[in-house]
Amino acid sequence: MAERPQFTSEQIEKGRVLAAAGYCAECHTPAGGAAFSGNYPIETDYGVIYGSNITPDPETGIGAWSPEAFRRAMWQGVDREGRHLFPALPYDHFTKMTAEDVDAIYAYLMTEVKPVHSVTKAAGIPFPLNQRILQAGWKMLFFKEGRYENDLSKSEEWNRGAYLVEGVTHCGACHTPRNKLGAEEASQTFAGAHIDKWIAPALTAANPSAVPWSASEFTRYLASGAGVYHGVAAGPMGPVVHAGLRELPESDLKAIGIYLGDIVGAPDSDPAQSAVVQASLAAGRPDPAYRRDQGERLYATACAACHYNAEQVLAGRPDLGINSATRLDDPTNLIHVMLDGVSAEEGTKGLVMPAFRHALSDQEIAAIAAYLRDDRSKLAPWPDLDAKVAAIRAEATQ
Repeated sequence: MAERPQFTSEQIEKGRVLAAAGYCAECHTPAGGAAFSGNYPIETDYGVIYGSNITPDPETGIGAWSPEAFRRAMWQGVDREGRHLFPALPYDHFTKMTAEDVDAIYAYLMTEVKPVHSVTKAAGIPFPLNQRILQAGWKMLFFKEGRYENDLSKSEEWNRGAYLVEGVTHCGACHTPRNKLGAEEASQTFAGAHIDKWIAPALTAANPSAVPWSASEFTRYLASGAGVYHGVAAGPMGPVVHAGLRELPESDLKAIGIYLGDIVGAPDSDPAQSAVVQASLAAGRPDPAYRRDQGERLYATACAACHYNAEQVLAGRPDLGINSATRLDDPTNLIHVMLDGVSAEEGTKGLVMPAFRHALSDQEIAAIAAYLRDDRSKLAPWPDLDAKVAAIRAEATQ
């Protein structure tokens, strides 16, 4: 093994921030295990792939890797032994990163992460798909190596946001649907997708939120874990924000907001006086008929005390009539939050939402969801809500 290069404290700290922004630990740390020690199961349509050990252990991790070998894995999807890596590692995004940024992550992993001897499990993918040589063909079809190139027609901030979103933060890996061979659909970038039994909503104008996402709303959401008009970072998005993107400097979060806001195409204006917000506020005010059916009664007793907004939408009190979760074509996200709440590690710092998994039945959760969908959002009812709630509740026990 060649002598490891020397790293500056600034380089190591930069690597720590970038590793967090790329939420490397999420896919490389097993539940309850040592950081970056591998064997976190990544479920795909073809079987389970286990995140590899990327601690500096020389035998089972990457301790014997040179900076060049690490770059090759990040840029080309090829490991130190020359084997093609499965695209569960989003090298199709990391290839856009600069050598300086990739080397910074390497510096952090090699100096600040504790070496752990842990052999990575073999992928649970059936033959012949488990043959790594087939990844060469996959790459010919779906992978283009190359660093990010600035769009000279856009601002410096826009290009910084594009570099971060398309590179290290690899937002499209979750928010872009994939084809039958597991590659992102290039024509449907950021159009929304199913991920980890949740739904990653579209990051385009097709997002169902009643209030279009704007640059400032994206930035607020990424910085705080909640948007005034768009709900909170829960489920798989919770650690992405709270253990990842929030490590980025404010200027980077603003740049990401500018880039994503441009994709949505919404004006960066205050929606407080918009007709849809005012209508939802009016619908949420109590009146003599407010509790006329079970969904309304349950909402009034279990939810309205925290979600009540009178004259304006208040941060930390999502207005569920305009919330993204109530406007998706699928109720999965809303049901997840109702069953399991929002922990201190999710949403807005200092605010939590209780879980109703053990307090309300499937039928009662479904009744609240139906009320929000039908009477508050004024959208077509979700079918088979009772069965959907039961299925999602059962997932947690499997």
